[in-house]
Order: sequence, then structure tokens, then C-alpha cells
Amino acid sequence: MKYGEIIYGKFHKRINRFIAEVYIDGVKERVHIKNTSRLKELFLPYADVVLERSSNPNRKTQFSLIAVDKNGQWVNIDSQAPNKVAFEALLEGKIAEFGFVTAIKREVTYGTSRFDLYFEQGAQKGFIEVKGVTLENDGVCSFPDAPTARGTKHVLELAKAAQEGYTCAILLVVQLKGGHYFIPNRETDPKFADALLHAYQAGVKILAYDTNVKENEIVLDKSIPVHLS
Repeated sequence: MKYGEIIYGKFHKRINRFIAEVYIDGVKERVHIKNTSRLKELFLPYADVVLERSSNPNRKTQFSLIAVDKNGQWVNIDSQAPNKVAFEALLEGKIAEFGFVTAIKREVTYGTSRFDLYFEQGAQKGFIEVKGVTLENDGVCSFPDAPTARGTKHVLELAKAAQEGYTCAILLVVQLKGGHYFIPNRETDPKFADALLHAYQAGVKILAYDTNVKENEIVLDKSIPVHLS
């Protein structure tokens, strides 16, 4: 997926879940953060950032923060990007575990959850729940970086769908390049880690793919190993 008009800045500080202060050409601006996770390892003073200019003249903040430099490479932090990236990749047959699908829909309700993607492949029908991963340390990629009761609920609902005959997958979109493998962040959210293992045992595919991230673009790239225990 591609962004519109982008500019560069220097991170100053986070004000709250949604707002940060960034220096743009030496002028301090308040900008929208497109991610409510903690992101403490990324939001460091003077870190280089990429922002997208809003096309809405009535919006309170003129810019949205979409990427942060970490050790010389961009990490995309846009929490809406992984769903779009996964949708595009599935349409183009880039997710090896599925190949080309015959039908695809976004935001489809099942039970009490709404899954990110519904697909059909001949007689096969299934759901894919997408999670964006920004937390990485020495090549180890993890999710979540904060407890997520909603995420755990989705995983358990997906396990139920798998047991009822649907082909189901959790797709972990790592929003950076260079990760060696994925593990659930059990220390931060043991319930999510347990739910992920339960889903795997129920037949849900647990997939992780890294991405190629540029200032104005993020594209799904290669599969990386997943370790659940």
C-alpha cells in the first residue's frame, strides 16, 4: 500500500495515546499517532519520523505519524496498514499458504467477532485475522506490546470457527524488515499467548510475514518462522 504526501520530522514526545509532538523544519507540531500501542522502543527523542499530510482541511492535526527510524531502517507504525497490506497480498496470491483465492471480503462478522478477511477458494471458505507487529528486539518479533483482551477474544473465536470447518489463519504482519522469527509476548499478555497456542491446536494457521517498508509504502514480503512456546 502507498501513502499520499509525506514529510519528515524529528520525534519530540508523546502527549497521549493519539497525539505526539514532532519537530517539522524546526517547528514543533502536534500530530496524530496512527497506533495506540505503547511503542516505547520506537518513540525516542529526536528519532527520525515520517508523516502523512491529511487531505481533510477540518482535521485538528494536519499530519499523521506513520513510520519511525530504528537503527537505520523504517518501522511502519500505522495500525491500519497491516489489514490493507494483507488484503492486497491475498488478492495478488502472495501469501503462499493460500495462493490465489476466488473471493475475498473485508470486515466479516462471525459469532460475536468481526474478522479482518473472509475468503473463498473453490469450496473452501475461511477467515483471516490480521495483527500488526512493531515490537522487535535482536531479530525477535513479538505481539502484543500491551495487553489485548479484544485480540484474545478474536483468536478464541477463530479457533471456534476452525473447529466448525472453516479454514482459519492468524496473519502477523511484521511492519519492518530483518526479523528472524516471531514469538507471542507472553510476559506482557499470557492470556493472548495461551489463546494463540489453543488456536494452533484447533487447526488455525499461525503465519508471520515481514514487509518491505519505505517512507511512502509498505508491502508484504517473506514468511518468517513462528515459535509458540
